[in-house]
Amino acid sequence: MTGFSPMLRPEDLNDFIAPSQACIVSLKGVKAKHERTEQREEKVLPLSKPSQTEVVKISLKDCLACSGCITSAETVMLEKQSLDEFLSNIKLGKDVIVSLSPQSRASLAHYFNLSPIQVFRKLTTFFKSLGVKAVFDTSCSRDLSLIESCSEFIMRFNKHSQNAGRECGPNLPMLSSACPGWICYAEKTLGSYILPYISSVKSPQQVIGAAIKHHLCQKMGLMPDNVYHVTVMPCYDKKLEAARDDFVFKVGHGDNAGQENTGSGFAEVDSVLTSGEVLELIQSKSIDFKALQESPLDRLLTNVDEEGHIFGVSGGSGGYAETIFRYAAKTLFGKEVEGPLDFGIIRNSDFREVTLEVDGKTVLKFALCYGFRNLQNIVRKIKTGKCDYHFLEVMACPSGCLNGGGQIKPVAGQSVKDVIQSLESVYMQDVSVADPFSNPLVKGLYDEWLDHPGSENAKRFTHTEYHPVVKSVASQLHNW
Repeated sequence: MTGFSPMLRPEDLNDFIAPSQACIVSLKGVKAKHERTEQREEKVLPLSKPSQTEVVKISLKDCLACSGCITSAETVMLEKQSLDEFLSNIKLGKDVIVSLSPQSRASLAHYFNLSPIQVFRKLTTFFKSLGVKAVFDTSCSRDLSLIESCSEFIMRFNKHSQNAGRECGPNLPMLSSACPGWICYAEKTLGSYILPYISSVKSPQQVIGAAIKHHLCQKMGLMPDNVYHVTVMPCYDKKLEAARDDFVFKVGHGDNAGQENTGSGFAEVDSVLTSGEVLELIQSKSIDFKALQESPLDRLLTNVDEEGHIFGVSGGSGGYAETIFRYAAKTLFGKEVEGPLDFGIIRNSDFREVTLEVDGKTVLKFALCYGFRNLQNIVRKIKTGKCDYHFLEVMACPSGCLNGGGQIKPVAGQSVKDVIQSLESVYMQDVSVADPFSNPLVKGLYDEWLDHPGSENAKRFTHTEYHPVVKSVASQLHNW
């Protein structure tokens, strides 16, 4: 593990599935044993021992296909998603593009005691000094994800209403899909009974990857296969998300919509760096970050105006529940919801709900559901048909994305709770809350590339599918 980022420690691993199996993946003809093995203190379980003449390699895909030892060791993926790999692709002459998440900007802003917009401009200077071609903002792609999610919710709600009292496929509640830890858990542990409820909309990370590789490259005169796209995220599980086969666009025989494809291809996101890894990179270059010059921002995919205001939504986890609630209230019931939404605490601060009443009847019921204890309660209700929510914003981490495992750790004397409260305040600095539907950059993406919300093009590039792990694998999980 010495070649991997020192920022990753065993206690940081939070894929939320602590398996008790030996590796079940057959590699290079070596069949792994299925006997249970004792878990090591560092949470990394031993692989079955191969013969001396055979070389065993574990790919990122294996982490997604297996619920065995390698899922617990997220260090596996750092071979291809590390600082060294990032820097080597710059040296190789690749067209490197970096996309920054607002949660990571907030984490760095809190650490350096700067504003998020100052961090954005200084990171632009820093990355371009290394040879990066452009630095963008995932707040823009988040708006596109929100619009597609609104469109999908209206479709599901109408189907649910039309089929009331009759047998029909699962439409509601709709569960958000932006958290890769939650998706990983759903695919591996919950399987086919829960997956149809999950929104098909890609996360902002993957939407900006699709926009860059499938659309923006043409505008910038770049070849997609020579573009190395890196995102900066608050979560190590985003590395797993980027590695999914679903997000590799195949070029050659067949197509990307289900036909077998034997041609070459390119990933929408080639690598993910966490907030902590970016801090490590800054420190390794002995940069005085606070004294660094601020550069103009790349405007092609950046939600920032000339005055330095960031157009965004409330909510450190993307604002899915709030945005869809407002849109549904207006579209379905003609109700304009003014001011901040009043999410009432139900069980704890990580489970809150908001409702809309019309003529004394509750017509919309949404919730924020963060952390696996709350999530498991909701999953049980869905399974037994007792869940009365229309939409749930689901995040695996308590307190949501601002508390992701890849964020900068509290310094001595700081509690996690205090840091999260500070991050929530810093996150909204410089932000002008705006309706995603009014975003001119997103309107341009629809006009030039996606046609309209819910169109076939939009479904092709901004939606995805989920795949339950085969029963023989999932049945071996004992931790849940």
